Amino acid sequence: MAGYMIGNITITDPEAFAEYGRQVPGTVAAFGGSYLVRGGAPEAVEGDYDPVRIVVLQFESVEKAKEWYYSPEYAPLREMRMKASTGDVYFVEGV
Repeated sequence: MAGYMIGNITITDPEAFAEYGRQVPGTVAAFGGSYLVRGGAPEAVEGDYDPVRIVVLQFESVEKAKEWYYSPEYAPLREMRMKASTGDVYFVEGV
């Protein structure tokens, strides 16, 4: 079953986040992942949730998504993202 990493990110350092954005796609692809959503203007239509910047990555499984997220290849970039932004990140199975 497909696995997804979903993030709701608020950028606090645009310059550093832009550098992260240039480097991370290669690591995602190396683990068989692809971007389904990357940025764009979210529009809330129900509820109190107020998304800022939504990112959705698709992998062949949640296990593969976690393999990428916790990999040595992504570790320095994850640290870069965490210094340049705040937010929430989730793993979820889907179709």
